[in-house]
Amino acid sequence: MAKNFDAVSLSRRTVTRRIFDIHDHVEGKLKHVMQDCKYFSLALDESTDVTDVSQLLIFARTVNGSFEVHEELLKMVSLHDNTKGTDIFNAVNNVVDEYGGFNKLSAVVMDGGNRSLSHRKFTAFLEEVDAAYGDLQMHTDVRWLSRGKCLECFFALRSEIPVFLEDSVRGDVSSYCKKLKDTAFLCDLALLTDISSHLNNLNTKLQGRDQTICDLYAHMAAFQRKLDLFKEGLSSHPLLLTHFPACEEMQNNVPQCEELLHKYAADIERLQEQFKHRFQDFHAMEPRIMLFVDPLCAAVSEQPPELQLELCDLQSDPFFQTRLNEKGISSWSLLPQSRFPHLREFSLSLTSIFGSTYICESSFSTMKHIKSKERNRLTDDTLFHLMQIRCTKIDIDIQAIVHQQAKPQVSH
Repeated sequence: MAKNFDAVSLSRRTVTRRIFDIHDHVEGKLKHVMQDCKYFSLALDESTDVTDVSQLLIFARTVNGSFEVHEELLKMVSLHDNTKGTDIFNAVNNVVDEYGGFNKLSAVVMDGGNRSLSHRKFTAFLEEVDAAYGDLQMHTDVRWLSRGKCLECFFALRSEIPVFLEDSVRGDVSSYCKKLKDTAFLCDLALLTDISSHLNNLNTKLQGRDQTICDLYAHMAAFQRKLDLFKEGLSSHPLLLTHFPACEEMQNNVPQCEELLHKYAADIERLQEQFKHRFQDFHAMEPRIMLFVDPLCAAVSEQPPELQLELCDLQSDPFFQTRLNEKGISSWSLLPQSRFPHLREFSLSLTSIFGSTYICESSFSTMKHIKSKERNRLTDDTLFHLMQIRCTKIDIDIQAIVHQQAKPQVSH
């Protein structure tokens, strides 16, 4: 009898109420996390769901005085009418006000694409609330991974595709076949394939939760050094194509294409300029990032005045010289607040900054699974509740939720 009773499904309304109760439990704990934190940063991104409704995800990365880090979804705001910068700005403003305001804000991390986030207005607002690092432009697009793999497959089948088009496709395909036999086009395709592969590797490194701004800086600095190497290889005589397998294959098969490949050094240089422009914030932050990564070796003169004296004490203390060998967040927690108040505040602020917008990108995949074509009638509130429950890393105490209920469910 008990087994039969356990198999009885709850009604749809009961399931909705239970989802709401769990969400309230998570939201209550999240408000406590936000109140307890020393600093937090925001990650923002916007996309459309299966019903073409624009959904804005607002994530917060918090750090408390014990250097405990949380990355949580604060809100998913549905924008039915439009996605103007003013609407998004007001939505973020209202959500953060619900959680205590912007006093502890350290940075806002946004997708670098040309979307509806109003860059000028956000910059002015961040200056108003005195955010430490402004609006850092970062981008981690999961879709690039599939694009790169598609290019690799397309390049590998470049000889077979014209044959397939001529044999299997009705209509005039001569222009396509001519393109796929043109040496200049194939060289362009080879370079695009190789560069996309390297960008794929970079995007893969940027994926994953709990990455810091220092991790992002390391990945981007390494890639910019690789671009120097790529440019040198394409500029040399003879060509050095070790890191360009598709271009190397073209050179081996069509020796006369060497001159065409040389011109791509200018394209690599333009890509370098794009990276420098997009990540120009890191140039100003570099001394602080290096301080965070290795405080014992950081140049004191390059640091802000309020940190210099404490840094001299830290670098001269034998106790910390033997205990700060482990780089990263854990080493900063060893510093006593009484001796190093400014250094602790600095490290807490930097720890709170998101390493990328990947958490938003991956959550959109979750959203599309929850609100699919088969479940496209979910309300905005229910979708947000399900998203927050799915994305949270906060422990959910089911027993506590049950005990809070006024009375047990007795009917279906």
